[in-house]
Amino acid sequence: LANALRRILIAEVPTMAIERVYVSENTSVIQDEVLSHRLGLIPLKADPREFEMMTADDESNSMNTLVFKLQVVAGENKADPDGFTSVYSSQLEWQPVGSQADTFEHDPIRPVHDDILIARLKPGQVISLE
Repeated sequence: LANALRRILIAEVPTMAIERVYVSENTSVIQDEVLSHRLGLIPLKADPREFEMMTADDESNSMNTLVFKLQVVAGENKADPDGFTSVYSSQLEWQPVGSQADTFEHDPIRPVHDDILIARLKPGQVISLE
């Protein structure tokens, strides 16, 4: 009974997530599909009531689309004993579409938590995506 109630609550609570990822460059050991899946699991601080549901026939606009950009070039990291550079959700940059900058200027769209690890890069590795 408790599990059924939990499932109903989870299914009925509207949320927003990263759905499409356009990878420009990814030289990390993480495949593009796995990286896209990890990004889709990051909870976003965005009120779904402010947006419209996008259907397959709809064009992207400010009422149905959020755009984030992630560009990281790993350099030499002396703080890490292995020299890796960690990529966190705080490095996702929200790119306002249309009037979103004005609408959300007091509470900008962002990941709920800034410390979610997305990837670890060796020096010279690059992740560039939107």
